[in-house]
Amino acid sequence: MDIEHVRSRFIKHFDGTTGFVYASPGRINLIGEHTDYNGGFVFPGAIDKGMIAEIKPNGTDKVNAYSIDLKDYVTFGLNEEDAPRASWARYIFGVCREMIKRGVDVKGFNTAFSGDVPLGAGMSSSAALESTYAFALNDLFGENKIDKFELAKIGQATEHNYCGVNCGIMDQFASVFGKEGSLIRLDCRSLEYQYFPFKPEGYRLVLLDSVVKHELASSAYNKRRQSCEAAVAAIQKKHPHVEFLRDCTMDMLAEAKADISEEDYMRAEYVIEEIQRVLDVCDALERGDYETVGQKMYETHHGMSKLYEVSCEELDFLNDCAKECGVTGSRVMGGGFGGCTINLVKDELYDNFIEKAKESFKAKFGRSPKVYDVVISDGSRRLV
Repeated sequence: MDIEHVRSRFIKHFDGTTGFVYASPGRINLIGEHTDYNGGFVFPGAIDKGMIAEIKPNGTDKVNAYSIDLKDYVTFGLNEEDAPRASWARYIFGVCREMIKRGVDVKGFNTAFSGDVPLGAGMSSSAALESTYAFALNDLFGENKIDKFELAKIGQATEHNYCGVNCGIMDQFASVFGKEGSLIRLDCRSLEYQYFPFKPEGYRLVLLDSVVKHELASSAYNKRRQSCEAAVAAIQKKHPHVEFLRDCTMDMLAEAKADISEEDYMRAEYVIEEIQRVLDVCDALERGDYETVGQKMYETHHGMSKLYEVSCEELDFLNDCAKECGVTGSRVMGGGFGGCTINLVKDELYDNFIEKAKESFKAKFGRSPKVYDVVISDGSRRLV
């Protein structure tokens, strides 16, 4: 991320003076997929790619915003009826509105921003943008500072109320709370969280983007949620205390097998096992045991592909390629139906793996996957 680039554009587009510079990262999720709406755990970390924004109060009631990457300029007011039409500007407007709703006296400002989170690769560029502005406006206008958890919720509420996306809290949480050399286990039921060391010396984290986007993702996602709810309803007949699949064991699920469809059973089996895998990975990291971490990543991929059925041919191909190259761990990251695999690769195997993956993927699918190296880094902060 390049502060000088953002600063030069800010000076050019505004009055030749400078403001304050803020940054927030995108995120990866090492393990814990489709566990959030089942009351389970997720295990994200902030990465060394994100958003940078320069911001300066302008003494008016208007926001003048410039997207450096899109070369697009928008001005909007701060009242509900002033919502801008440009979708990128709605994120900034939404954050302003959510801050105002929480009693922050947001005034007009000039801003320019740029990002190096790849769009559409599942690293949460929108959460990085929301977190940058939530953190910045809190710093610039908040007399009684809003705590970090509320800043994450402001980003989430922006998605819900201004961008039409019914997302969970993980992306914004990871962006705000990120810490270099640590992953964060977030309990999606209680919102308690804990940092775990992630310092994989001798290994690298790399994402391979299949550049596939499947249109059926949202309807398929809703169907998976319904399967999980059906399994919970069947289990509750004998175990009324159960609220989520997080409360269930495989024994409880086996008892209810006759009462649910085979498909619902498979979906629930994946989730119950995945929630346990997150806990196993946390234990392994405390021991510095990256081989076990990698093994659990492969188990997650198998579960997402065969039980939850949210993988696709391209992602399975990249996962097989990782196995053949001796990669320690690999799995589809995110909701599935396209996107990236996340891979934990020994340094000495890295070059061969990337070369093989690119070559063989191109031979089969006619294009190369995109490659993104990521390092676990700090969350939202002021840079200058």
